[in-house]
Amino acid sequence: MSQIFIIGAYNTKFGNFVQKNKETGEITDTKSIYDLMIEAGKGAIQDAGITADEIDAVWVGSCAPGMFANQEHLAATAIEIAPESFRFKPMTRCEDACASGSVAIYDAIYAIESGRINTALVVGVEKMNLLDTKGVTHALATCSYWPEEGGKGMTFPSLFAEYAKGYKKQYNIDDATFSKMLASVAALCYRNGLENPLAHFGKGGPSDKLGLTTVEAILNLPPEKNPMIAEPLKLHDCSLITDGAAAIVITRDDIAMLKKEKAVKIAGIGHVVERMAISVRPQMYRLDAAKLAVKKALDEAKISSKDINIAEVHDCFTINQLLCTEALGFSEDGKAGYDYLNGRFGPDDSISINLSGGLKAKGHPVGATGVSMHALLYKQLIGQPIGITQKKKPSIAATLNVGGSAVTNCVSILIKE
Repeated sequence: MSQIFIIGAYNTKFGNFVQKNKETGEITDTKSIYDLMIEAGKGAIQDAGITADEIDAVWVGSCAPGMFANQEHLAATAIEIAPESFRFKPMTRCEDACASGSVAIYDAIYAIESGRINTALVVGVEKMNLLDTKGVTHALATCSYWPEEGGKGMTFPSLFAEYAKGYKKQYNIDDATFSKMLASVAALCYRNGLENPLAHFGKGGPSDKLGLTTVEAILNLPPEKNPMIAEPLKLHDCSLITDGAAAIVITRDDIAMLKKEKAVKIAGIGHVVERMAISVRPQMYRLDAAKLAVKKALDEAKISSKDINIAEVHDCFTINQLLCTEALGFSEDGKAGYDYLNGRFGPDDSISINLSGGLKAKGHPVGATGVSMHALLYKQLIGQPIGITQKKKPSIAATLNVGGSAVTNCVSILIKE
């Protein structure tokens, strides 16, 4: 079976690409879902140093383009990345909530491993800001178990608040300490995001203007600047509503070796799905499915958590960054918050987490997130980092991307040999 390598990647600027008329309520799209997809796809192909003719098939990860941008059957529009080359080639869209991008990568991997194709383009994309907050909340709620959760008024902040409450109770953490733990995660991501030129909350953005780079700065915000969203999660515990796209080119080992300096091996993957409804899960204080996905990916890559230098984890909410850090084995269960409070996981640490700024600062265009994680870690590993880099040159990276309320769990191990 062929080994699979990334040979090129591209990430668009992430942000809010609409203009809203406050008087009329009219919304003008300034960078469409098609624009984002085409930019990312063209960029990845160019970065790989190949022609569009060499791409055998395209996979598109997108969560809810029908609701967000009125475009179902989205994969077919990827032909416009290179119409003369892509016409008549297979195009497939994958949907697994916020893990849609990672699942698209995995499906492309399976196709190459089967021998049916040699080289694939994978694009992750989402256009979220055409909807107002109420519309976005509803669209995302359809990724929960609707009969018991979204249909009963539960939002994703309230779902992850259940993890936060369960975690705090399980490990007997007092309110003040827990607030500091969550703020330490947000502050780290905001600091890293300021160095990422592609970040939604980068230099000149709200986190920069408010100086939200320390625990104290976040905790001292007045209630109107950091309102409670779902106890105990506040506004600055939540990721962003973002438009954006990312893409990677993957291929089999013999082709990748022709571009050895830019080839990064996808050495192991783990794809594990939890029961959808939180009401039937045995606990709500750790990510059991993610832990199993981590084990599968590490076993396939033949490494341990201690070998990993750098990771992008799914901080849709600050509590989930704590849970992901523990699932990856970087902290003992119940100890991640203390590790963040002690200054761990920055660019000077032996393991650096979310140097991109994570979903908290880079942004979270849900279908693009998994591909973006792979794209930005790939750039780190080949020595072309976008934004801040680890002081020790990284050679082994991990992604942990989740869909829904930690239902779909995707872990990739990337190695620069």
